[in-house]
Amino acid sequence: MSVLLGALTAVLWSVSTLASTRSVRLAGQVTVVAWVMLVGLVETVPLVIAVGVPAALDARAVGWLVVAGTGNVTGLLLTYAGLRQGKVGIVAPIVASEGAVAAVLAILLGEHVSVAAGLALAVVVVGVVVSAVAPDPVPQRVPHPLRGALLAGCAALVFGVSLFATGHLSTTLPAPWILLAPRLVGGLALTLPLAARRRLAVPRSVLPLVVTSGTAEVLGFFTYTLGARHGVAVTSVIASQFAPLAALAAYVLFQERLGRAQVGGVLLLVVGVAATSLAG
Repeated sequence: MSVLLGALTAVLWSVSTLASTRSVRLAGQVTVVAWVMLVGLVETVPLVIAVGVPAALDARAVGWLVVAGTGNVTGLLLTYAGLRQGKVGIVAPIVASEGAVAAVLAILLGEHVSVAAGLALAVVVVGVVVSAVAPDPVPQRVPHPLRGALLAGCAALVFGVSLFATGHLSTTLPAPWILLAPRLVGGLALTLPLAARRRLAVPRSVLPLVVTSGTAEVLGFFTYTLGARHGVAVTSVIASQFAPLAALAAYVLFQERLGRAQVGGVLLLVVGVAATSLAG
């Protein structure tokens, strides 16, 4: 079940990434994130109503929800900006290192880590650096590949904070409430202001893309949560493979090419993230 649900999560997250890549290049990252959050909010609210208000929803839990939600929305803004500037094959693997960032935060806050996990984190760092600075064989296909990689790195850092906060909530709050946090933050901070200023409109061709992204994000979260109940490490490793899946699909759909050094950096990232999950 861990392998099956992890694989399904990877497919869903890669679909979301690819749909977002196309939509942000047509409508901009802020508008796309606003729509993705709106779609997710509509799909999540009935689930929240169904589970009711949990007894563990106290001031501390609300604080962690705000951190998790704000980090998720900010991370998406940075990721989509990176996809607008750079290549999917570079941006997605760097963003996928968010789990390693959460692990580093846990270490800084006193959590013990094995030597193997420490070495795996070092591999992730090397992979990020190599992917970001390696020469691009076809630079004219994207505006700023290095800028895209740097934005992806910032997204991984912010997502890592969100993931760390989510870890504190996962054992006390139902999944729909955790999922609601970023959708509510995004709705209040982005969707409502844009709608009030009549700037939420997007080209008709973008609507199916944002619906796909928003729905895939929600479904991916639930398949990951279900898989983690059977085995966190295995589910995390398989789910993180959304990055090479998205890179492969981008090669087919967008004719994106990566240089040898870029491919090497991405492979280091994938191996490092997988090893971190298993060693942790």
